Amino acid sequence: MKRIAIDMDEVMADLHKKHLDLFNKNYNETLTTDDLFGTRLWKIRPRSADDILAYVDDPTFFRDLEVMEGSQEVIKELNESYEIYITTAAMEHPTSFTAKYEWLKEHFPFLSDLQFVFCGNKSIIHADYLIDDSPRHFKNFKGRGILFSAPHNKYETGYERVNNWEEVRRYFLA
Repeated sequence: MKRIAIDMDEVMADLHKKHLDLFNKNYNETLTTDDLFGTRLWKIRPRSADDILAYVDDPTFFRDLEVMEGSQEVIKELNESYEIYITTAAMEHPTSFTAKYEWLKEHFPFLSDLQFVFCGNKSIIHADYLIDDSPRHFKNFKGRGILFSAPHNKYETGYERVNNWEEVRRYFLA
């Protein structure tokens, strides 16, 4: 059975929406997702970068992220034909472990705890495929990297890309 590793943030969980909402509220701004095309929030507001980056260090930040449309249904379907592992680079924000785990248990109850991998460098993941929004995770990954579209990677080229969960379904279950 083939193995698919799936990133959590910006693939299953909508991190950008909450990040933008917090920033806009705290700084009385009206930035939209379109403003993040090809970049990151902290890069377009460098004077606020420390505050922006600190949002994700709040132990509760990841707990109430919105689920990416279609991800629950498609991952459930994939789980019947593939070995599925949710691989999140939680070591970048160790305060996120509990919130991420609780979020996964709430929104993906059909997955086993043994299918969750909290890691740092994803090149250690032994899988046939890695679906991720950050191409840096494909470096030294031995399987096939599939870029999941997100505002910050809009202009990335050189990778197989899926734009949404319906495209993931077609890619793996067609």
